[in-house]
Amino acid sequence: MNASSVVIIDNHPLFRQGIRQLLALEPSLDVVAEASSGEEGIRLVLQHKPDLVLLDLNMKGLGGLKTLEAIKSHRPETMVVILTVSDESTDLVATIRAGANGYLLKDMEPEELLLSIKDAVAGKTVISAELTGQLAKALHQESATKNRSVKELTEREMQILHGLADGKSNKLIARDMDITEGTVKVHVKNLLQKLNLHSRVEAAIWCVSNKI
Repeated sequence: MNASSVVIIDNHPLFRQGIRQLLALEPSLDVVAEASSGEEGIRLVLQHKPDLVLLDLNMKGLGGLKTLEAIKSHRPETMVVILTVSDESTDLVATIRAGANGYLLKDMEPEELLLSIKDAVAGKTVISAELTGQLAKALHQESATKNRSVKELTEREMQILHGLADGKSNKLIARDMDITEGTVKVHVKNLLQKLNLHSRVEAAIWCVSNKI
Protein backbone atom coordinates (compact mmCIF):
# COMPACT_ATOMS: atom_id res chain seq x y z
CA MET A 1 0.00 0.00 0.00
CA ASN A 2 1.42 3.38 -1.02
CA ALA A 3 1.95 6.03 1.63
CA SER A 4 -0.31 9.09 1.53
CA SER A 5 1.55 12.19 0.37
CA VAL A 6 1.57 15.28 2.58
CA VAL A 7 2.58 18.91 1.99
CA ILE A 8 3.21 21.17 5.01
CA ILE A 9 2.59 24.92 4.64
CA ASP A 10 3.75 26.93 7.66
CA ASN A 11 6.06 29.93 8.03
CA HIS A 12 7.76 28.60 11.18
CA PRO A 13 10.76 26.38 10.23
CA LEU A 14 11.01 24.71 13.64
CA PHE A 15 7.34 23.79 13.62
CA ARG A 16 7.62 22.35 10.10
CA GLN A 17 10.60 20.31 11.26
CA GLY A 18 8.67 19.03 14.27
CA ILE A 19 5.67 18.00 12.15
CA ARG A 20 7.93 16.31 9.62
CA GLN A 21 9.61 14.31 12.41
CA LEU A 22 6.22 13.39 13.89
CA LEU A 23 4.85 12.18 10.55
CA ALA A 24 8.06 10.21 9.92
CA LEU A 25 6.94 7.92 12.76
CA GLU A 26 3.98 6.80 10.64
CA PRO A 27 4.90 4.68 7.56
CA SER A 28 1.52 5.42 5.91
CA LEU A 29 2.38 9.15 5.66
CA ASP A 30 5.03 10.68 3.42
CA VAL A 31 5.93 14.39 3.56
CA VAL A 32 6.77 15.21 -0.06
CA ALA A 33 7.29 18.97 0.33
CA GLU A 34 7.07 21.89 2.74
CA ALA A 35 6.54 25.60 2.16
CA SER A 36 7.05 28.73 4.24
CA SER A 37 4.37 30.80 2.48
CA GLY A 38 0.95 30.43 0.91
CA GLU A 39 2.24 31.33 -2.53
CA GLU A 40 4.98 28.69 -2.39
CA GLY A 41 2.56 26.21 -0.91
CA ILE A 42 0.08 26.54 -3.77
CA ARG A 43 2.88 26.00 -6.29
CA LEU A 44 4.05 22.86 -4.47
CA VAL A 45 0.51 21.49 -4.20
CA LEU A 46 0.05 21.88 -7.95
CA GLN A 47 3.43 20.24 -8.53
CA HIS A 48 3.11 17.27 -6.14
CA LYS A 49 -0.69 16.77 -6.10
CA PRO A 50 -0.65 15.58 -2.48
CA ASP A 51 -3.36 13.63 -0.71
CA LEU A 52 -3.24 15.98 2.28
CA VAL A 53 -2.11 19.53 3.06
CA LEU A 54 -1.39 20.73 6.60
CA LEU A 55 -1.93 24.48 6.48
CA ASP A 56 -1.22 27.25 8.98
CA LEU A 57 -3.61 30.21 9.12
CA ASN A 58 -1.45 33.15 10.16
CA MET A 59 1.23 33.62 7.53
CA LYS A 60 2.79 36.71 6.02
CA GLY A 61 1.76 37.49 2.47
CA LEU A 62 -1.04 35.23 1.31
CA GLY A 63 -2.87 34.13 4.47
CA GLY A 64 -4.09 30.66 5.25
CA LEU A 65 -7.71 31.27 4.26
CA LYS A 66 -6.80 32.60 0.80
CA THR A 67 -4.31 29.76 0.38
CA LEU A 68 -7.02 27.25 1.29
CA GLU A 69 -9.44 28.78 -1.22
CA ALA A 70 -6.79 28.64 -3.97
CA ILE A 71 -5.89 25.02 -3.24
CA LYS A 72 -9.55 23.94 -3.21
CA SER A 73 -10.27 25.79 -6.46
CA HIS A 74 -7.38 24.03 -8.24
CA ARG A 75 -7.48 20.65 -6.48
CA PRO A 76 -10.78 20.08 -4.63
CA GLU A 77 -9.87 16.41 -4.14
CA THR A 78 -6.85 17.31 -1.97
CA MET A 79 -7.73 17.23 1.71
CA VAL A 80 -6.69 20.33 3.64
CA VAL A 81 -6.44 20.37 7.42
CA ILE A 82 -5.86 23.68 9.18
CA LEU A 83 -3.15 23.39 11.84
CA THR A 84 -3.06 26.60 13.85
CA VAL A 85 -2.81 28.31 17.23
CA SER A 86 -6.09 30.18 16.63
CA ASP A 87 -9.08 28.93 18.60
CA GLU A 88 -11.29 31.79 17.34
CA SER A 89 -14.70 30.57 16.19
CA THR A 90 -14.65 33.06 13.31
CA ASP A 91 -11.49 31.44 11.90
CA LEU A 92 -12.93 27.97 12.42
CA VAL A 93 -16.22 28.73 10.66
CA ALA A 94 -14.55 30.66 7.82
CA THR A 95 -12.11 27.87 6.97
CA ILE A 96 -14.68 25.08 7.22
CA ARG A 97 -16.93 27.05 4.86
CA ALA A 98 -14.01 27.50 2.48
CA GLY A 99 -13.70 23.73 2.23
CA ALA A 100 -11.24 22.73 4.96
CA ASN A 101 -11.45 19.05 5.88
CA GLY A 102 -10.41 19.69 9.46
CA TYR A 103 -9.21 22.22 12.00
CA LEU A 104 -6.60 21.22 14.58
CA LEU A 105 -4.77 23.22 17.23
CA LYS A 106 -0.98 23.19 17.37
CA ASP A 107 -0.93 22.55 21.11
CA MET A 108 -2.48 19.08 20.75
CA GLU A 109 -0.56 16.15 22.21
CA PRO A 110 1.70 14.70 19.45
CA GLU A 111 0.06 11.26 19.61
CA GLU A 112 -3.41 12.76 19.35
CA LEU A 113 -2.32 15.00 16.47
CA LEU A 114 -0.86 12.07 14.56
CA LEU A 115 -4.06 10.05 15.00
CA SER A 116 -6.15 12.99 13.78
CA ILE A 117 -3.95 13.41 10.69
CA LYS A 118 -4.31 9.69 9.91
CA ASP A 119 -8.09 10.03 10.30
CA ALA A 120 -8.06 13.00 7.90
CA VAL A 121 -6.20 10.97 5.27
CA ALA A 122 -8.87 8.28 5.67
CA GLY A 123 -11.48 10.88 4.75
CA LYS A 124 -12.79 11.67 8.22
CA THR A 125 -13.62 15.13 9.51
CA VAL A 126 -11.11 16.15 12.18
CA ILE A 127 -11.73 19.08 14.53
CA SER A 128 -10.06 19.65 17.89
CA ALA A 129 -12.54 18.52 20.54
CA GLU A 130 -12.66 21.89 22.32
CA LEU A 131 -13.68 23.62 19.08
CA THR A 132 -16.50 21.31 17.98
CA GLY A 133 -18.92 23.04 20.34
CA GLN A 134 -18.06 26.44 18.88
CA LEU A 135 -18.92 25.30 15.36
CA ALA A 136 -22.09 23.60 16.56
CA LYS A 137 -23.16 26.78 18.37
CA ALA A 138 -22.57 28.91 15.28
CA LEU A 139 -24.62 26.52 13.13
CA HIS A 140 -27.37 26.31 15.75
CA GLN A 141 -27.69 30.10 15.90
CA GLU A 142 -27.81 30.22 12.11
CA SER A 143 -30.47 27.49 11.97
CA ALA A 144 -32.81 29.63 14.08
CA THR A 145 -32.70 32.42 11.50
CA LYS A 146 -32.67 30.22 8.39
CA ASN A 147 -35.30 27.69 9.49
CA ARG A 148 -33.06 24.77 8.53
CA SER A 149 -34.90 21.43 8.38
CA VAL A 150 -34.38 17.89 7.07
CA LYS A 151 -37.99 17.65 5.87
CA GLU A 152 -36.96 18.34 2.27
CA LEU A 153 -34.32 15.61 2.23
CA THR A 154 -35.00 12.32 0.48
CA GLU A 155 -34.47 9.03 2.31
CA ARG A 156 -31.17 8.49 0.49
CA GLU A 157 -29.98 12.01 1.30
CA MET A 158 -30.78 11.33 4.97
CA GLN A 159 -28.70 8.15 4.83
CA ILE A 160 -25.80 10.08 3.36
CA LEU A 161 -26.17 12.87 5.93
CA HIS A 162 -25.85 10.27 8.69
CA GLY A 163 -22.80 8.89 6.91
CA LEU A 164 -21.23 12.35 6.96
CA ALA A 165 -22.10 12.66 10.66
CA ASP A 166 -20.25 9.38 11.26
CA GLY A 167 -17.17 10.90 9.63
CA LYS A 168 -17.28 8.60 6.61
CA SER A 169 -15.65 9.47 3.30
CA ASN A 170 -17.61 9.50 0.03
CA LYS A 171 -15.90 6.25 -0.92
CA LEU A 172 -16.99 4.51 2.28
CA ILE A 173 -20.56 5.84 2.04
CA ALA A 174 -20.74 4.64 -1.56
CA ARG A 175 -19.55 1.18 -0.54
CA ASP A 176 -22.03 0.96 2.35
CA MET A 177 -24.95 2.02 0.14
CA ASP A 178 -23.83 0.08 -2.95
CA ILE A 179 -23.81 3.18 -5.17
CA THR A 180 -21.02 4.99 -7.02
CA GLU A 181 -18.83 7.63 -5.42
CA GLY A 182 -20.03 10.07 -8.07
CA THR A 183 -23.65 9.50 -7.00
CA VAL A 184 -22.70 10.22 -3.39
CA LYS A 185 -21.09 13.52 -4.45
CA VAL A 186 -24.29 14.56 -6.24
CA HIS A 187 -26.40 13.72 -3.18
CA VAL A 188 -24.01 15.60 -0.88
CA LYS A 189 -24.22 18.66 -3.12
CA ASN A 190 -28.03 18.48 -3.14
CA LEU A 191 -28.43 18.04 0.63
CA LEU A 192 -26.02 20.91 1.33
CA GLN A 193 -28.10 23.11 -0.95
CA LYS A 194 -31.37 22.07 0.70
CA LEU A 195 -29.96 22.65 4.19
CA ASN A 196 -28.27 25.90 3.20
CA LEU A 197 -24.91 24.62 4.41
CA HIS A 198 -21.53 25.27 2.83
CA SER A 199 -19.59 22.05 3.41
CA ARG A 200 -19.83 18.40 4.40
CA VAL A 201 -18.08 19.24 7.68
CA GLU A 202 -20.82 21.74 8.56
CA ALA A 203 -23.44 19.15 7.66
CA ALA A 204 -21.80 16.56 9.92
CA ILE A 205 -21.53 18.91 12.90
CA TRP A 206 -25.07 20.23 12.40
CA CYS A 207 -26.50 16.71 12.21
CA VAL A 208 -24.73 15.55 15.39
CA SER A 209 -25.41 18.71 17.41
CA ASN A 210 -29.11 18.61 16.56
CA LYS A 211 -29.39 14.84 17.15
CA ILE A 212 -30.85 14.30 13.65
